[in-house]
Amino acid sequence: MGNLISKNEFPVKDRVVLITGGSRGTGLEGGRQLAAKGAHVVIVARDIKRLEEGHAYIRDGALSPQTQRFHHISADLTDASECQRVIRETTAWNNGAPPDIVWCCHGSAHPTLLADTPTEQFRAQMDQNYFSSAYIAQAALQAWLPHKQPQQQQLSKPPMPNTPLPARHLIFTASFVALFPLAGYSPYSPSKAALRSLSDSLSMECELYAAAHPHEPRIRVHTLFPATILTEGYEAENRIKTDLTRKLEEADAGQTPAELARKAIAGLEAGQELVATDFLTGLVMTTVMGGSVRGGFRRGLGTWLVGCVAGIVMVVVRASMDRDVRRWGREHGPSGMRRAVD
Repeated sequence: MGNLISKNEFPVKDRVVLITGGSRGTGLEGGRQLAAKGAHVVIVARDIKRLEEGHAYIRDGALSPQTQRFHHISADLTDASECQRVIRETTAWNNGAPPDIVWCCHGSAHPTLLADTPTEQFRAQMDQNYFSSAYIAQAALQAWLPHKQPQQQQLSKPPMPNTPLPARHLIFTASFVALFPLAGYSPYSPSKAALRSLSDSLSMECELYAAAHPHEPRIRVHTLFPATILTEGYEAENRIKTDLTRKLEEADAGQTPAELARKAIAGLEAGQELVATDFLTGLVMTTVMGGSVRGGFRRGLGTWLVGCVAGIVMVVVRASMDRDVRRWGREHGPSGMRRAVD
């Protein structure tokens, strides 16, 4: 039993990991930590200079810098054809084999009240956070699934080994606000909630693929739910965020990208499909899991028991936060900002 509990469900040594948004923040730190475990890492972002710097930073932290391989690709992931190109280029770089792991770390937040949000931001938030991840996920699945590959590529495949191959992993990065509402995140939270829904649907679709292709590596789908990440992006968000939103977030001290990446990887190694990287997020998650994969009967029973108690707590917490918002409105008005006299 001890061996089963301690089994690493996310081995990366000698495997190719593709990380979008890998030139900064969680993607960059995740790439370095996976390289330290022996992974070959490909990072994707737009800024060439940041990609080159990130490439060097990840390589410098590698377990075996002389034998591990690293690559970077500049691409606009809001374009579906660019996502297909990223997978093709990674496959060509990897001697014809697609990446073993795809981790979507890219995205951005525009934290404003809905009534005050420029209309173009609604589409931009969905493009940057949801559609771009859906596009790269589709491109990865098409590269992984035999029935989606050209016939000549299927015929040229070597015989499958007798022992099961390690699973492939598709990882989305959602947010705490996909699980719990906060005033001031209305343009952003739906895009992250959509990722959670996509993850749940894909996890079931991958059961279909596993049954239809029993000799192919299994595809596992995961979603991370970070809260505040202390990055330069977070500093940019704070420049447009309302004072009310800041107040509602006071209890969240935030995590550094390195800390978040470490906890995310630990959750993946433990076999979690939905990964919370702090206690509060994990508690909230137990109350809204619905039909999400829960990691088997024992873990499912545990989350249900915690969720029963946490559900009552969440009713109290939501009522308290609503009172705070109403009090704010009476004292400071509807803008979400403190009155100048304060």
